[in-house]
Amino acid sequence: MFKHTRHRLRKAIVVIAAVAAAAASAFVFIQPAASHGTATSPPSRQYSCWERWGDDHLNPDMADTDPMCAQAWQANPNTMWNWNGLLREGLQGQHETRIPDNQLCSGGRAEGGRYNSLDAAGAWHTTPLENNFTLHYTDTAVHGGDYYWVYVSKQGYDATTDSLDWADLERVASTGVYEPGEAVDIPVSAPGRTGRHIVYVVWQASHTDQAFYSCSDVWFGEGGPTEEPTDPTGEPTDDPTSDDPTEEPTTGGPAEGLACAASASINSWNTGATVTVTVANTGTRTVNSWMLHWTWANSGVAVSNIWSASHSTMGGMQMAAPVTYNQAIPPGGSVSFGFNVNGSLSTMPAIDCLPS
Repeated sequence: MFKHTRHRLRKAIVVIAAVAAAAASAFVFIQPAASHGTATSPPSRQYSCWERWGDDHLNPDMADTDPMCAQAWQANPNTMWNWNGLLREGLQGQHETRIPDNQLCSGGRAEGGRYNSLDAAGAWHTTPLENNFTLHYTDTAVHGGDYYWVYVSKQGYDATTDSLDWADLERVASTGVYEPGEAVDIPVSAPGRTGRHIVYVVWQASHTDQAFYSCSDVWFGEGGPTEEPTDPTGEPTDDPTSDDPTEEPTTGGPAEGLACAASASINSWNTGATVTVTVANTGTRTVNSWMLHWTWANSGVAVSNIWSASHSTMGGMQMAAPVTYNQAIPPGGSVSFGFNVNGSLSTMPAIDCLPS
């Protein structure tokens, strides 16, 4: 059942124990954090591609059997690797006015355009559904949600030839608050639909003004092409009629065995500091890509230059992503990068390490 009580989760700020400001260098261990989340049943476009191809992304069959995932992979592999990070910050709930038409599936070209390929019209793999179904959303960061809005495309909309507009959608479910750690299973009714459709979800996270967006391709009724179906927990199920081009990885679901942590050494002086960050694979599977998120405790600190990584910001959030040669990390391995900052810095704030 939907939640009808509203409790705002106050943002938790974790500060690493301070080291002596006068020291020439400091070492800070950053605790690993979980990734963000997305719709996993029916799966979002990026999660669906990761399910089928994450462990088999070099298979040339992708181009022939799954051309929409193939074009997304060619445009930016991190669309697949970072299936859990499609977010925008600071929209203040104005999703329908600030996310432009034809850009809904990418969240308005979120994250520097990483997810733009998800807006492409075409024959994306579909999940078979009844008109009454349960949508499962995976909040692996345990943020909680102020609300979820669930839309389904109107009968007559053709996702194979037309990128998604707001006018193509009907909002069919609006929830109240979900507390951190609470399972998100939303009953949805979409009567009168047959054939190919899109289920569009807006998740307003509770920890800060972050909104996550997803497009899930589905098929109502008989006769549709299907991908491997998932149960309400997002785990694959056996289906001998599936046209899935690959076998399910023996290592389990996409997130199983994926983990990373970061440590940082700081060489500080009066007006700035040099930070060296090591990203370690603490899981049992290869990390194909990673992203770090953090927020400065002091607004006067700013990255001046960075090497062996890319740096971007979204509101007050700082983000670091790998370059080609340090993107993949084998189990037990690690990679490093560094950056300089202007401003006083003797300790690092908490960093989210997001593996994929």
